[in-house]
Amino acid sequence: MEYIPAKHLLIRNKSTAWFGSDHTVNLYRGCCHGCIYCDSRSDCYRIDRFDQVRAKENALPLLRDELRRKIRPGIAGMGSMSDPYNPFEAELQLTRRALELLDAFQFGVTIATKSDLILRDTDILSMMGEHVPVLCKITITTTDTALAARLEPRAPAPDRRLEAVRKLSEAGIFTGVLLMPVLPFLEDSVENVLAVAEAAAKAGARFVYPAFGVTMRPGQREFFLGQLEAAFPERNLSVRYLRQYGERYECPSPRAGRLWEVFSRRCAELGLLCRMDHITSAYRRGYGNRQLSFFDL
Repeated sequence: MEYIPAKHLLIRNKSTAWFGSDHTVNLYRGCCHGCIYCDSRSDCYRIDRFDQVRAKENALPLLRDELRRKIRPGIAGMGSMSDPYNPFEAELQLTRRALELLDAFQFGVTIATKSDLILRDTDILSMMGEHVPVLCKITITTTDTALAARLEPRAPAPDRRLEAVRKLSEAGIFTGVLLMPVLPFLEDSVENVLAVAEAAAKAGARFVYPAFGVTMRPGQREFFLGQLEAAFPERNLSVRYLRQYGERYECPSPRAGRLWEVFSRRCAELGLLCRMDHITSAYRRGYGNRQLSFFDL
């Protein structure tokens, strides 16, 4: 494992709009899942050798010191730029130790991952949930194993992720699915999005939060379009994407309106939350006001 220097670990968010988290923690740099659509490849993030996972040097002492300086506890988001449960985490346990620190300083946590390694930390997540908000988000863009293998070649298969949803939910942890991105011309069918919703409900998920489209920025766009051609040579997808979106950053599915109509109706029937404000309110309910003020820097 290569270690890289870090000046800060607990980064204050400009907004709490993303699942109510007011801070971000990234213990690793880069990701080895190989997802062809990952926005973190974008040039603006300046992550060289993105497919090589590197750990932040002195991450835990740095995080501990930054937590000590907080006047009020907040909610830390993990998994925004790199998966906190990459394969190296099994041995390094940086994410587990960080959760212990967050708990010690009364911080809640939201976690986004594609890995069922999160199940290792069921004990501490359950313990944290007794007194601070805890939200687990497992990304599943399709239940089609063959399609997922083309789009996310080194990530655990969808059935393993659904099993993680089931076991976390059974442990009483507020858990759901991130249905994003839903790739135009590949995953943006009614059949695909409903299959994910129904599989999530069967696994005991509390929510499914979707994004019917993808993002493309310099660096990531070129990689993504090249990978589409390599994975689906018969579909001429890069030409379709460029014709449809050009150099736009936000690239919604042409079917987004129809998909949301069908998807949201089915989620209501299944008892799944699917709106950001409803999800955020539900997992934070009963824990009081934990949002930091402007002066709690």
